[in-house]
Amino acid sequence: MLPALEAGGVERGTLEVGKYLVENGHRSLVMSAGGRMVEQLLQEGSEHYTWPIGKKSLLTLRYVNRLRRFFTEQKINIVHVRSRLPGWIVYLAWRGMNPATRPKLVTTVHGPYTVNQYSAVMTKGERVIAISEFIQRYILANYPNVAPNKIHLIHRGVSSEQFPYGYQPSAVWLDTWHKQFPELQGKRILTLPARLTRWKGQEDFIELIKRLRKRGLEVHGVLVGEAHSKRQGFRQELERKATLSGVLEHLTFTGHRTDLREIMATSDIVYSLSREPEAFGRTTVEALSLGIPVIGYDHGGAGEQLAAILPEGRVPMGDIQALENRTLGWLETPPVVPKEQPFTLHNMLQKTLAVYQEVF
Repeated sequence: MLPALEAGGVERGTLEVGKYLVENGHRSLVMSAGGRMVEQLLQEGSEHYTWPIGKKSLLTLRYVNRLRRFFTEQKINIVHVRSRLPGWIVYLAWRGMNPATRPKLVTTVHGPYTVNQYSAVMTKGERVIAISEFIQRYILANYPNVAPNKIHLIHRGVSSEQFPYGYQPSAVWLDTWHKQFPELQGKRILTLPARLTRWKGQEDFIELIKRLRKRGLEVHGVLVGEAHSKRQGFRQELERKATLSGVLEHLTFTGHRTDLREIMATSDIVYSLSREPEAFGRTTVEALSLGIPVIGYDHGGAGEQLAAILPEGRVPMGDIQALENRTLGWLETPPVVPKEQPFTLHNMLQKTLAVYQEVF
């Protein structure tokens, strides 16, 4: 159960678990308002039910009774909630059912939500999954009523088949990419894959590009991600900042892309510069899985990943000088990224299915 299937780590994790359940002989149902990822979900064997259970409206409460009927009619064994508003709709429906026959309830805490009663619903599962040590600490510190043995730490993971070490894009992709963005040819490519939103660090990235260009380095910054439809002004703000810094021509805004693997594989360095600690930060481990070095602020899930795989990639949060120094060093002598890493999709899926089996 989640608000929509447009894009993002929560959504991709939903597809991955759904596919794994089907491959292991289970029935997988996903309920959301829909989105661009539904087609893939269906192709991989899951069923999709288009209910706007994440819509912020009192009218959404009308789904409480409908959900009770749905759970009964579809003979649902386990309900897995991944977001707060759907979480409340599910919880209100589930709480009113017979404890002996209702589905088992699993929740995943995907972020360090504002601590209040609204967010507390994500800790009401009979099992609660934390996607990183950072999130596990967040739950224990802010929701003392949650029994520690109810919390399962399951790091998000990436597929070594989808993000193979040393991957090289096809000649056809490279030709299309350079025709679309000819300004990238012959440059050292630095990439920040993140939604265009104020806390994701694009402003720090622009400052980094400015400093490196002033040193005479032929670097080009690639910002992969789109702004929310209601926050298009932030992209314009970033473009103004880049113009004032004299680096607009040395930056490429790609918007939303479905070929992030290829983009990162052709990058010299990938960055994780969120100013607030991320719950996990999937793109960090995706880049590392490809063998591409990552420099990131040392906090949250991305800090955990770097500590485990490439510790020298960590820099203090907001320290642009350290960011510049590390980048300079790596452009001169690239680090070797270890081929083996613990944050695999296989581990994540096995542990998730184990939680389902345990609670059921």
